[in-house]
Amino acid sequence: MKVTVNGVEKEFPKGATLKDAVAGEPYTKGTLVSVHKSTESLRTESEDFDVETTKGTFTLHLDPGKDADLWKVLTKRVTGSTARWVTSAIAAFGAFKTDIKVDRTERMYRPYDCFFSLGGFDSATTYVMVAKKDHRNAYGAGAGRIGRVTRGRHVVDVLQEGDSILSISPSVSETVKENHVVTSNLKLKLADGNSVDTCMKVRLDMSNPESAEHLMILAQKGFVNVSESSGSYMACHDDTDVAISQENLTVRSEGSVQVRNHGTGVGKMFFYRQRRQLSETHNHVGDVVLGRAIMEAAAEGERITVVTEPKRTLAVGMTMAEGERLLRDAGIEVVRTGDVSDDAIVAEQTPEMTVSLLNKGSAELFGVPKDRVFRISLNRKRPEDVHYFEKITGLNHKPVGSLKVHFWFEGMSMITFEGDEVKGKSLYPGEPFKRCRRGDIGFTNQACDHHGLLGIRMQDSREYGPTGEEPFGTNIFGRFLGDLDHMTEGLEDGMKVYITELEL
Repeated sequence: MKVTVNGVEKEFPKGATLKDAVAGEPYTKGTLVSVHKSTESLRTESEDFDVETTKGTFTLHLDPGKDADLWKVLTKRVTGSTARWVTSAIAAFGAFKTDIKVDRTERMYRPYDCFFSLGGFDSATTYVMVAKKDHRNAYGAGAGRIGRVTRGRHVVDVLQEGDSILSISPSVSETVKENHVVTSNLKLKLADGNSVDTCMKVRLDMSNPESAEHLMILAQKGFVNVSESSGSYMACHDDTDVAISQENLTVRSEGSVQVRNHGTGVGKMFFYRQRRQLSETHNHVGDVVLGRAIMEAAAEGERITVVTEPKRTLAVGMTMAEGERLLRDAGIEVVRTGDVSDDAIVAEQTPEMTVSLLNKGSAELFGVPKDRVFRISLNRKRPEDVHYFEKITGLNHKPVGSLKVHFWFEGMSMITFEGDEVKGKSLYPGEPFKRCRRGDIGFTNQACDHHGLLGIRMQDSREYGPTGEEPFGTNIFGRFLGDLDHMTEGLEDGMKVYITELEL
């Protein structure tokens, strides 16, 4: 059987499931997948009727009631009738026979009201009238209210005696209804003709490098969390500890992806389900070009595989040879600096943001010997502490980060690195250590003056932590796994130490 997967038609054996469809496609286990089964076109008749005359067409919207029901029955009989008389107050088309009972009650009529009247108070000469101004009168059919002209009122204003009704037809609206299922159940069986989207693809705005990079960083783990879901958008709150400049702004149209650039929640990513006006606090990230059904159906707490077009292009963490190949394949000219040997590790890439890189067309790769990138391990049971550390070092968005030496000289019991004093004000004290070991990584928490300062302990101690503070002022959240003596060889204040959690 034939099934379209992410826009490409594929052949599958009978009985195939979603598990077969996602194989080899962009997909992260546990994320949502959409299966489109069919598309139906639905035609529905509204309570509007288009009345074509020799002067043009106007639209009559029916009021509920017996007079409107009678109109629906009489449309063929009314078609072809002429304007028997036209005054400053009304235009009257007819006459034709009905069974309307005579009612001589006087009524109030407003401009563009449409109603029945009985000529000579006789149902054998029934007319359809359209009011042209406010007036009171008794037209023999009681209220006789059919409805009201809502469009094409200028036609009513120019009608003259002798003009005729050429046709009357109900206004028809046509809508497309897609029959689809959004699920994370890979046991769902497929049928011939199904269409499957395994991910949500976003085409990035190439004028907004910071906003685009933020989405690529959010999606680097293979998926985006749905933190919030409403009628007009779904949103991800995963990384709101960022600074994003105001970039290109657009109307927040359906399928538009936007990121907050100012105010509470900078970095919050929005995927719009309904159109909203332009906002100066929202940068345009891109537009969803695949997987719209997934975006529409995603609920809070669910996950979506997100891919971007173009893909993220980052050589950091690769060997110099691998990194240069990656960038050259993307059409980027490369200049090597630092250790330029093929097996050196790319520690820095300039520019680092993908959109800036592609727009510029060239990059500088800075390499260091493999033994100068040191492994660490982080305690994920302390997420707030690890989050701060990753933000300071860059490990939140790339595989190799760096620590800038704050203070060190040979023989010290610790080595300290620069942190962020402002962010450090929010670093709450953790459980005080009983013993700090050589190689422990920690920071000074808000209980002490130098909050945010990072450090590595060089000697075991029961009294002082990695930054020289006592237990109450220290949070320990990681370990240095590399060779500390090798790391400090030739080290001076202001120099960088490159770190990674990966085994390069």
